[in-house]
Amino acid sequence: MSGLQPTVRTRILVREIMNSPVIISSPDETIKEIATKMSDFKVGSVVVTESDKPVGIVTDGDIVTKVVARDLTPSGVYARQIMTQPLHTIDAGKEVTEAARIMRKLRVKRLGVTYRQKLVGIVSISDLSAVTPELVDLISEKALIMTGELRRQRGYLTGYCDSCTQWSDYLLESDGKFLCDECRGEVIKET
Repeated sequence: MSGLQPTVRTRILVREIMNSPVIISSPDETIKEIATKMSDFKVGSVVVTESDKPVGIVTDGDIVTKVVARDLTPSGVYARQIMTQPLHTIDAGKEVTEAARIMRKLRVKRLGVTYRQKLVGIVSISDLSAVTPELVDLISEKALIMTGELRRQRGYLTGYCDSCTQWSDYLLESDGKFLCDECRGEVIKET
């Protein structure tokens, strides 16, 4: 085991965090039908397609600002009337940091995810937020490697303590859990 080198993950790809399958509708579906799909599938958007090609997206925000706020009847408004177009996309193999840059630049909260020019998923700003702690960990680990601080005493790991959930550069395994110095001290005091 001493000959094994730890692997350090250096990037997170869009395909790892995207939502799939994509919930779709036609341009002629009513907003009531689309809202029902959103509720049934617990999603915040539906991609509008024609001939299996995405032509736009209807989001929960579109429904609020373009239908509800205007006091329109959802069963009398159609996807083609309120959809945001075009659907901006990103390749599944791109890094999530690139997705964040695109969303910020275009001021959108969702991107279609493509693989070989075919729509395979959706990535949202909330998906990016969910992996932010992991991105911070990657940056921290890379900084430690670059500064040489990664050379610690043998046996210590870096990560979140399984007991107090705080970040520690000095985790050790104890009874199947990875514990920081402080929590290992608490365990010793209790026994």
